[in-house]
Amino acid sequence: MQIIPAIDIINGKCVRLTQGDYTQMKVYNEDPVEVAKQFEDAGLQRLHLVDLDGAKAGAVKNWKVLENISRYTKLSIDFGGGIKQQSDLETVFNAGAAFATIGSLAVKSPETFKSWIDIYGAYKFLLGADVKDEKIAVSGWLETTDINLFDFITEYTSKGITQVFCTDISKDGKLEGPAVSLYEKVVNHFPDLHFIASGGVSSIEDIIQLKNIGCKGVIIGKAIYEGRITIEQLKKLF
Repeated sequence: MQIIPAIDIINGKCVRLTQGDYTQMKVYNEDPVEVAKQFEDAGLQRLHLVDLDGAKAGAVKNWKVLENISRYTKLSIDFGGGIKQQSDLETVFNAGAAFATIGSLAVKSPETFKSWIDIYGAYKFLLGADVKDEKIAVSGWLETTDINLFDFITEYTSKGITQVFCTDISKDGKLEGPAVSLYEKVVNHFPDLHFIASGGVSSIEDIIQLKNIGCKGVIIGKAIYEGRITIEQLKKLF
Protein backbone atom coordinates (compact mmCIF):
# COMPACT_ATOMS: atom_id res chain seq x y z
CA MET A 1 0.00 0.00 0.00
CA GLN A 2 1.26 3.48 -0.91
CA ILE A 3 1.77 5.92 1.92
CA ILE A 4 0.98 9.36 0.46
CA PRO A 5 1.78 12.35 2.66
CA ALA A 6 -0.23 15.51 2.06
CA ILE A 7 1.03 19.04 1.86
CA ASP A 8 -1.66 21.74 1.84
CA ILE A 9 -0.52 25.16 0.65
CA ILE A 10 -1.72 28.65 1.59
CA ASN A 11 0.44 31.64 0.66
CA GLY A 12 3.26 29.25 -0.27
CA LYS A 13 3.34 27.75 3.24
CA CYS A 14 2.60 24.24 4.49
CA VAL A 15 -0.64 24.38 6.49
CA ARG A 16 -3.53 22.18 7.65
CA LEU A 17 -7.19 23.03 8.03
CA THR A 18 -9.77 21.26 10.17
CA GLN A 19 -12.73 20.02 8.10
CA GLY A 20 -11.84 22.42 5.30
CA ASP A 21 -12.37 25.49 7.48
CA TYR A 22 -10.00 28.29 6.46
CA THR A 23 -10.50 29.96 9.86
CA GLN A 24 -9.06 26.83 11.50
CA MET A 25 -5.67 27.06 9.81
CA LYS A 26 -2.36 26.09 11.34
CA VAL A 27 0.99 26.79 9.64
CA TYR A 28 3.40 23.87 10.07
CA ASN A 29 6.30 24.93 7.92
CA GLU A 30 7.23 28.00 5.88
CA ASP A 31 9.03 25.85 3.29
CA PRO A 32 7.05 23.06 1.59
CA VAL A 33 10.14 21.91 -0.33
CA GLU A 34 11.90 21.16 2.95
CA VAL A 35 8.89 19.10 4.08
CA ALA A 36 8.77 17.23 0.76
CA LYS A 37 12.47 16.39 1.03
CA GLN A 38 11.89 14.91 4.49
CA PHE A 39 9.22 12.65 3.03
CA GLU A 40 11.50 11.59 0.19
CA ASP A 41 14.36 10.91 2.62
CA ALA A 42 12.01 8.61 4.55
CA GLY A 43 11.56 6.47 1.45
CA LEU A 44 8.17 7.80 0.41
CA GLN A 45 7.65 8.07 -3.32
CA ARG A 46 4.45 10.02 -3.73
CA LEU A 47 3.00 13.34 -2.58
CA HIS A 48 -0.53 14.75 -2.42
CA LEU A 49 -0.18 18.51 -2.95
CA VAL A 50 -3.21 20.73 -2.45
CA ASP A 51 -3.41 24.38 -3.48
CA LEU A 52 -5.91 25.74 -0.95
CA ASP A 53 -5.57 29.28 -2.32
CA GLY A 54 -6.40 27.88 -5.74
CA ALA A 55 -9.37 25.93 -4.43
CA LYS A 56 -10.77 29.11 -2.91
CA ALA A 57 -10.04 31.28 -5.95
CA GLY A 58 -11.15 28.78 -8.59
CA ALA A 59 -7.80 29.02 -10.39
CA VAL A 60 -4.38 27.50 -9.74
CA LYS A 61 -2.26 29.80 -7.55
CA ASN A 62 0.62 27.88 -5.95
CA TRP A 63 2.04 26.22 -9.06
CA LYS A 64 5.49 27.58 -8.17
CA VAL A 65 5.54 25.37 -5.05
CA LEU A 66 4.74 22.39 -7.27
CA GLU A 67 7.52 23.37 -9.66
CA ASN A 68 10.07 23.66 -6.84
CA ILE A 69 9.13 20.35 -5.21
CA SER A 70 9.25 18.69 -8.62
CA ARG A 71 12.68 20.21 -9.27
CA TYR A 72 14.27 19.30 -5.94
CA THR A 73 12.73 15.86 -5.32
CA LYS A 74 11.86 12.78 -7.35
CA LEU A 75 8.45 12.43 -5.71
CA SER A 76 5.51 11.53 -7.92
CA ILE A 77 3.13 14.43 -7.24
CA ASP A 78 -0.60 14.66 -7.61
CA PHE A 79 -1.73 18.27 -7.53
CA GLY A 80 -5.20 19.65 -6.90
CA GLY A 81 -6.96 22.86 -6.05
CA GLY A 82 -8.32 25.40 -8.51
CA ILE A 83 -8.04 23.34 -11.70
CA LYS A 84 -11.07 24.69 -13.55
CA GLN A 85 -9.76 25.54 -17.02
CA GLN A 86 -7.62 23.62 -19.46
CA SER A 87 -4.99 26.35 -19.02
CA ASP A 88 -4.84 25.43 -15.30
CA LEU A 89 -4.31 21.81 -16.28
CA GLU A 90 -1.48 22.75 -18.64
CA THR A 91 0.12 24.85 -15.88
CA VAL A 92 -0.01 21.93 -13.44
CA PHE A 93 1.45 19.39 -15.87
CA ASN A 94 4.13 21.81 -17.06
CA ALA A 95 5.12 22.49 -13.43
CA GLY A 96 5.82 18.80 -12.89
CA ALA A 97 2.67 17.10 -11.62
CA ALA A 98 2.40 13.41 -12.46
CA PHE A 99 -1.35 13.55 -11.89
CA ALA A 100 -3.99 16.26 -11.73
CA THR A 101 -6.47 15.85 -8.89
CA ILE A 102 -10.02 16.61 -9.99
CA GLY A 103 -12.91 16.80 -7.54
CA SER A 104 -15.64 19.44 -7.75
CA LEU A 105 -15.17 19.92 -11.49
CA ALA A 106 -16.01 16.25 -12.09
CA VAL A 107 -19.32 16.89 -10.30
CA LYS A 108 -20.23 20.30 -11.68
CA SER A 109 -18.77 20.07 -15.22
CA PRO A 110 -18.61 16.37 -16.09
CA GLU A 111 -18.42 17.01 -19.83
CA THR A 112 -15.36 19.22 -19.35
CA PHE A 113 -13.61 16.59 -17.27
CA LYS A 114 -14.51 13.81 -19.70
CA SER A 115 -13.09 15.87 -22.57
CA TRP A 116 -9.83 16.24 -20.61
CA ILE A 117 -9.73 12.47 -20.09
CA ASP A 118 -10.06 12.06 -23.86
CA ILE A 119 -7.26 14.57 -24.52
CA TYR A 120 -4.71 13.65 -21.84
CA GLY A 121 -5.60 10.07 -20.94
CA ALA A 122 -7.36 8.77 -17.83
CA TYR A 123 -4.03 7.73 -16.29
CA LYS A 124 -3.10 11.43 -15.82
CA PHE A 125 -5.91 12.03 -13.32
CA LEU A 126 -6.67 11.26 -9.70
CA LEU A 127 -10.39 11.54 -9.05
CA GLY A 128 -11.26 13.02 -5.68
CA ALA A 129 -14.53 12.12 -3.98
CA ASP A 130 -15.40 14.08 -0.86
CA VAL A 131 -18.38 12.45 0.82
CA LYS A 132 -20.86 12.89 3.63
CA ASP A 133 -23.31 10.07 4.29
CA GLU A 134 -22.24 8.48 0.98
CA LYS A 135 -23.21 11.63 -0.96
CA ILE A 136 -20.67 13.75 -2.86
CA ALA A 137 -19.75 17.13 -1.38
CA VAL A 138 -18.27 20.00 -3.40
CA SER A 139 -17.06 23.59 -3.13
CA GLY A 140 -14.71 23.04 -0.24
CA TRP A 141 -17.34 20.86 1.45
CA LEU A 142 -19.77 23.76 1.72
CA GLU A 143 -22.30 22.00 -0.50
CA THR A 144 -23.56 18.42 -0.37
CA THR A 145 -25.11 17.02 -3.54
CA ASP A 146 -27.59 14.20 -4.13
CA ILE A 147 -24.98 12.26 -6.10
CA ASN A 148 -24.27 8.83 -4.67
CA LEU A 149 -20.58 7.99 -4.18
CA PHE A 150 -20.87 4.62 -5.93
CA ASP A 151 -22.66 6.10 -8.95
CA PHE A 152 -20.02 8.82 -9.15
CA ILE A 153 -17.13 6.35 -9.18
CA THR A 154 -18.91 4.12 -11.70
CA GLU A 155 -19.43 7.06 -14.06
CA TYR A 156 -15.70 7.76 -14.26
CA THR A 157 -14.27 4.25 -14.08
CA SER A 158 -16.34 3.65 -17.21
CA LYS A 159 -14.23 6.44 -18.79
CA GLY A 160 -11.01 4.70 -17.77
CA ILE A 161 -10.24 6.37 -14.43
CA THR A 162 -8.28 3.91 -12.28
CA GLN A 163 -7.28 6.05 -9.29
CA VAL A 164 -9.78 7.47 -6.82
CA PHE A 165 -9.26 8.93 -3.38
CA CYS A 166 -12.16 9.37 -1.02
CA THR A 167 -12.40 11.66 1.99
CA ASP A 168 -15.16 11.28 4.53
CA ILE A 169 -15.47 14.95 5.45
CA SER A 170 -16.87 14.16 8.88
CA LYS A 171 -13.47 12.65 9.73
CA ASP A 172 -10.96 14.96 8.07
CA GLY A 173 -8.51 16.83 10.24
CA LYS A 174 -10.01 15.50 13.47
CA LEU A 175 -7.56 12.63 14.10
CA GLU A 176 -10.43 10.37 15.15
CA GLY A 177 -9.72 7.50 12.77
CA PRO A 178 -10.74 6.90 9.14
CA ALA A 179 -14.12 5.81 7.78
CA VAL A 180 -13.08 2.16 7.57
CA SER A 181 -16.53 0.69 6.98
CA LEU A 182 -17.22 3.08 4.09
CA TYR A 183 -13.84 2.43 2.48
CA GLU A 184 -14.24 -1.33 2.84
CA LYS A 185 -17.59 -1.06 1.08
CA VAL A 186 -16.00 0.86 -1.80
CA VAL A 187 -13.08 -1.58 -2.13
CA ASN A 188 -15.45 -4.54 -2.21
CA HIS A 189 -17.66 -2.84 -4.81
CA PHE A 190 -14.72 -1.83 -7.05
CA PRO A 191 -12.09 -4.57 -6.59
CA ASP A 192 -9.94 -3.39 -9.52
CA LEU A 193 -9.83 0.24 -8.44
CA HIS A 194 -6.63 1.85 -7.13
CA PHE A 195 -8.52 3.16 -4.12
CA ILE A 196 -6.87 5.65 -1.78
CA ALA A 197 -8.29 6.38 1.67
CA SER A 198 -8.13 9.90 3.08
CA GLY A 199 -9.24 11.68 6.23
CA GLY A 200 -9.02 10.89 9.92
CA VAL A 201 -5.86 8.75 9.87
CA SER A 202 -4.26 9.19 13.27
CA SER A 203 -2.05 6.17 13.93
CA ILE A 204 0.01 3.39 12.40
CA GLU A 205 -2.83 1.05 13.41
CA ASP A 206 -5.20 3.01 11.16
CA ILE A 207 -2.82 2.53 8.24
CA ILE A 208 -2.55 -1.21 8.85
CA GLN A 209 -6.33 -1.50 9.12
CA LEU A 210 -6.80 0.30 5.79
CA LYS A 211 -4.24 -1.96 4.17
CA ASN A 212 -6.01 -5.03 5.52
CA ILE A 213 -9.35 -4.04 3.97
CA GLY A 214 -7.71 -3.64 0.57
CA CYS A 215 -6.95 0.07 0.18
CA LYS A 216 -4.13 0.61 -2.34
CA GLY A 217 -3.04 3.85 -0.76
CA VAL A 218 -3.60 6.21 2.15
CA ILE A 219 -3.23 9.98 2.30
CA ILE A 220 -1.89 11.21 5.64
CA GLY A 221 -1.68 14.85 6.65
CA LYS A 222 -2.36 16.20 10.10
CA ALA A 223 -1.26 13.03 11.93
CA ILE A 224 2.28 13.52 10.61
CA TYR A 225 2.42 17.23 11.40
CA GLU A 226 1.02 16.71 14.89
CA GLY A 227 3.51 13.91 15.61
CA ARG A 228 0.88 11.16 15.90
CA ILE A 229 2.68 9.28 13.13
CA THR A 230 6.42 9.84 12.85
CA ILE A 231 8.70 9.67 9.84
CA GLU A 232 10.61 6.91 11.64
CA GLN A 233 7.44 4.85 11.97
CA LEU A 234 6.68 5.30 8.29
CA LYS A 235 10.19 4.16 7.38
CA LYS A 236 9.58 0.88 9.22
CA LEU A 237 6.49 0.18 7.14
CA PHE A 238 8.59 -0.37 4.00
